[in-house]
Amino acid sequence: MSEEKKKDAETAEEITEQEETKEAAEAVQPEEDKQEEASEVSELTREQELLAQIEQLKAEKEELNNKYLRAQADLQNFRTRVNKEKEQMLKYSSQRAIEALLPVVDNFERAIAASQDAADVETLKQGIDMVFRQLQQVLEQEGVTTVPGVGEPFDPNMHQAVMQEDSSEYESGIIIEEFQKGYKLKDRVIRPSMVKVSS
Repeated sequence: MSEEKKKDAETAEEITEQEETKEAAEAVQPEEDKQEEASEVSELTREQELLAQIEQLKAEKEELNNKYLRAQADLQNFRTRVNKEKEQMLKYSSQRAIEALLPVVDNFERAIAASQDAADVETLKQGIDMVFRQLQQVLEQEGVTTVPGVGEPFDPNMHQAVMQEDSSEYESGIIIEEFQKGYKLKDRVIRPSMVKVSS
């Protein structure tokens, strides 16, 4: 074989190899392009999903924020209403007791009017005694009771000792005289008794 033919054969062989390589590369290239396209489509889909999730979370956040604001407003309205009711209760808390005392006041007025021309002191005394008993009943209905006095052991929670005295009749620490009655409202002392205690 001549040198020229050899070169032509080698060149033809190289060209064939290059063409085969090119064909192989072209065959691989569409596969890579397909993968790239699929990857791009996948990324776009993922991006769309994330955007949809973000929109959904924004909507949920807005809804929760609105619920929170409504709850805050409801709470504020409730507090305002409770405070107003409390003020009303405090303002008129003594109404029931006063309504119960009004008949007693009426009877005192009648007794005073009758005493102007009454010659019978005993009748006047009985009338005042009746009014006093009526007043005591009203106080009892409201839960007002007297603090136990003479003959009872001294209790600093209910009694105020203003004097002490030796006593042969009572042992030490017993109330022997009451100067002013004490009163309790249900279980609370509203005025302690002023007492003399045996020493």
